[in-house]
Amino acid sequence: MMLRWIKYGFLWMTFVASIGQAWSAEPDVVTLNFVNADIDGVVKAVGEITGKNFLLDPRVKGTVNIVSAKPISRTLVYEVFLSALRLHGYAAVEDKGIVKIVPEADAKFYQSAMLNPKDKPRGGAGDRILTQVYTLKYESATQILPILRPLIATSNAISANPSSNTLVVTDYASNLQRIEKIIESIDQPGSAEPVVIPLQYASALDVAQTVNRLFAETAHVQGGAVADPTQRFTVVADGRSNSLLARAGDPSRLTRLRQLVTMLDTPTSAGGNIHVVYLKSAEAVKLAETLRAIHQGENTTAASRTTSSPMATASAATQNTTSTTASSFGIIQADAATNSIIITAPDAIYNNLRAVVDKLDVRRTQVYVEALIAEITADKAAEFGIQWQDLSGAGKTSTQAFGGTNFGTTSQNILSISQSPGVAGKGLNIGVVKGVISIPGVSGQVLNLGLLVRALEADNNANILSTPTLLTLDNEEAKIVIGKNVPFLTGSYAVSGAATTPTPFQTVERRDVGVTLKVKPQISDGGTVRLQIYQEVSSVDDNANAAGVITNKRSIESTVLVDDGQIVVLGGLIQDSFKDGVDKVPLLGDIPLVGGLFKYNTHARSKTNLMVFLRPTVLRDAQHANSLTSERYDYILGEQGKIKQGIPPQPEAELPKLPPQPSLTPR
Repeated sequence: MMLRWIKYGFLWMTFVASIGQAWSAEPDVVTLNFVNADIDGVVKAVGEITGKNFLLDPRVKGTVNIVSAKPISRTLVYEVFLSALRLHGYAAVEDKGIVKIVPEADAKFYQSAMLNPKDKPRGGAGDRILTQVYTLKYESATQILPILRPLIATSNAISANPSSNTLVVTDYASNLQRIEKIIESIDQPGSAEPVVIPLQYASALDVAQTVNRLFAETAHVQGGAVADPTQRFTVVADGRSNSLLARAGDPSRLTRLRQLVTMLDTPTSAGGNIHVVYLKSAEAVKLAETLRAIHQGENTTAASRTTSSPMATASAATQNTTSTTASSFGIIQADAATNSIIITAPDAIYNNLRAVVDKLDVRRTQVYVEALIAEITADKAAEFGIQWQDLSGAGKTSTQAFGGTNFGTTSQNILSISQSPGVAGKGLNIGVVKGVISIPGVSGQVLNLGLLVRALEADNNANILSTPTLLTLDNEEAKIVIGKNVPFLTGSYAVSGAATTPTPFQTVERRDVGVTLKVKPQISDGGTVRLQIYQEVSSVDDNANAAGVITNKRSIESTVLVDDGQIVVLGGLIQDSFKDGVDKVPLLGDIPLVGGLFKYNTHARSKTNLMVFLRPTVLRDAQHANSLTSERYDYILGEQGKIKQGIPPQPEAELPKLPPQPSLTPR
């Protein structure tokens, strides 16, 4: 301990002697001479010279060597001291009038080391630890980070913030100045940045097509490798501002583009130019009508503005109106054969109309509509009855008599069956016949049928499932009919008496009977589909009626909103009808047990369940349409493979087969 104090005393005497000699000659300079001096003593000496207050971290230990061959200015003592600390891995941080000496790795955690992003490191502070924020304008901070990482000391930090595209660097002030210059040289606008070329006379849409044909894309993918990026060239038209947006990897190509556009963007000598616009998706006839309406509206507005001027006289107003209408006149005609529009108008009007055409001539979205019609019916009927008849006294004496019971229709009545046994209805028919007998007024002989017992029970079930589908454009009506074309009698003409007038004839009208589906979809921006629907299910019920064909018909006509791919129920029918009938002989039919011999019971019940469902699918591009087509084609191929080609011992039938699925990739 005594040796340490002796060492400090000797060091202090040497330092004071050196300073005193320097001050006697020139008060503003000092001579530093610290050889293997403890940091504690050097800090105390520097504090005496600079007047600063120092605070040492307990981890700051060791010796320092500072030797100046010539006297130096007092203002440089602190900077020399900072340089010596930096060589030993320590840094000085100023905080509220106190200089804290800490390990270099911890200096970035102190507030005094932070700089405002707009500030720059000041001169004379090269050995201070500072934190600088750099905001990049063109390049990505994440991509520049690996480039700058090797230039930062290992004990200092650099990080990137992708959200604000900034770099945060903590390092010595002298190195931050070098880093700033490097960032400025890297963060420059690239040659591939788009440029805007405004046009005054020509249409940007037409010029873009011409330029793209001349400056074809030269970057091709060959063997998985991309060609030189400097050869890329892209030109896009902006119809709203009538300008071109161009981007090229080679600046010389942009120069040539500007020269070419300047030559094309010149006024023409003719008052009215003829332009032909070929359409890709829109219909020329309908689009021409829309353009005429727009153009006529502009002419009317321009004429009204001219005639409403209070400064013009009546004759001048008439002349102005005529000249305005003539100058803005244009002809719009559609050519259906080539699906193109011919526009004859000055450049200004043509440019406006051309911008409208470009926005309307787009690929329209399609809608695939699937309908499901499910009908379940159940009909049950029952008959039971006993009928009596006595014809034994008929025809034997002058006084004739017969009696009995008879119920029901021709196929059920005992008298009808006696005359024609073949008319007996289906079911169980049991009778007792006592030969044949002749009845006055009835031609031929009839069966002497004394007893007829009929019993019938019918149970009919049906499950009808129909799935019509349709594919149509947005806002276009589509219709599909699956069924038969049935004739309906509408009138007739017959010759009466012995007249020899024209040949008799009948007039008929053919109507579709089956499943009919008509749909008109309209797609909203949110993906909801508005559907105008007409759904009909009809069938022939009776074609033997004298008045004409009787048909069953169920139809739905509605407008609904459905989300893309969702199923909606359109409507349904749930019908349950019951019919119970009894034919009987008065009084006798009411006798318990025995009354069953004098009555005829019929029961009938019919139940129908009909539901109609719908699901629209929006096909926004060719990929969605191809995917749906492939799915349906594969389903049909699978169903065809399930068909049995023959039943032993019959030979296998030669069934038609679908060809393999063709390639649906658009060329």
